[in-house]
Amino acid sequence: MRSWSGVDVPPVPGTPPPLRLFDTSTGEVRPTAPGAAGARMYVCGITPYDATHLGHAATYLAFDLVNRCWRDAGHDVHYVQNVTDIDDPLLERAERDSDDWVVLGMRETALFREDMESLRVLPPRDYIGAVEAMEEITELVGKLLASGAAYRADDPEHPDVYFDHTATADFGYVSRYSTAEMERVFPDRGGDPDRPGKRHALDALLWRTAREGEPSWSSDLGDGRPGWHVECTAIAMNRLGEAFDVQGGGSDLAFPHHEFGSAHGEALTGIHPMARHYCHAGMIGLDGEKMSKSKGNLVFVSRLRADRVDPMAVRLALLSGHWRTDRSWTADLLTAGQARLHRWREAVSLDAAPDPTETVQKVRTHLADDLDSAGALAAVDAWVDEALRRPGSGTGKAQHADRGSRAAGAIDALLGITLR
Repeated sequence: MRSWSGVDVPPVPGTPPPLRLFDTSTGEVRPTAPGAAGARMYVCGITPYDATHLGHAATYLAFDLVNRCWRDAGHDVHYVQNVTDIDDPLLERAERDSDDWVVLGMRETALFREDMESLRVLPPRDYIGAVEAMEEITELVGKLLASGAAYRADDPEHPDVYFDHTATADFGYVSRYSTAEMERVFPDRGGDPDRPGKRHALDALLWRTAREGEPSWSSDLGDGRPGWHVECTAIAMNRLGEAFDVQGGGSDLAFPHHEFGSAHGEALTGIHPMARHYCHAGMIGLDGEKMSKSKGNLVFVSRLRADRVDPMAVRLALLSGHWRTDRSWTADLLTAGQARLHRWREAVSLDAAPDPTETVQKVRTHLADDLDSAGALAAVDAWVDEALRRPGSGTGKAQHADRGSRAAGAIDALLGITLR
């Protein structure tokens, strides 16, 4: 699948501190430690049955900062993202709207690409749809069956394949949920605890045998289509290896999605953990309420773009809160982002801008500390305040134009905000 277009990332003089990130599985902020082969990150992508909302955007901006911090440190970054272009929500939306599920998926994926480009999110090296990864998914499911970690449901008509969640000794370590917590959220997050023929209520679907009226693919498993979690396991392991640096997504993916995705891989390889960091971004609400499709209160990136809102103001507004914190989108937040963008652009254009070297290092230090984007923005604000207070600002030929250019280049490279 085609990814979106990238942007040049300006080089920034100096040396950044090593990036430290909160790991959900340990509850600690720990250093990331990419090896000589480079930094490897997998971030779960969209199910393309609707447009990109600000919750999606905040998640991908968080991991864009990870990408930029690693690049700034000189690491070769291998970033992989999937598209869940076959799943129940996509089929249900297509049926509701009398649409073709393939066309719907392609249309919303194209819109997602446009939204990511507008927000200057660096594209993944591999952007893979579940449909195009079907052969590797079925191969992985077959191996899980052969190993005994998976089984067929006791249902002669539909012997679906399920993963036995007891197949790994450490199941539950990613989310750190108790069994009671897992059982509580499982039905609302794609699980089917009451499905007859399963060994355990918490076992997750790997392969759904063909049903009339549903798309299916032929394989050694029989005609059918994959469950949700296994696609990410197959796509990640076949491109990043049996273990990698960061598994990322929204906080609602810690369980069951990342819990099962990791268990699938670890059951096959015996390597624990599959990812050295499990990182989960906070949720975005609207005016104090949870933003959700059921409430109809989603704010779409494409709608803001259509209203001629500068995507850089949206990016600044979202980066003003901590990436792991559940927070609310408000009109005031966007207004503040727009005002901040205007001041920053004014400051870098001045002929008497101050030396940005110390500020750039402060930005790096904040970002290295568990992506403290609010602290990084405040550091730039302080530099901007000084620039705008300087006598003669905005007049005459550029005396220190290189200072504004260096500041703009560093802000672009580290925060993804273009000021030109």
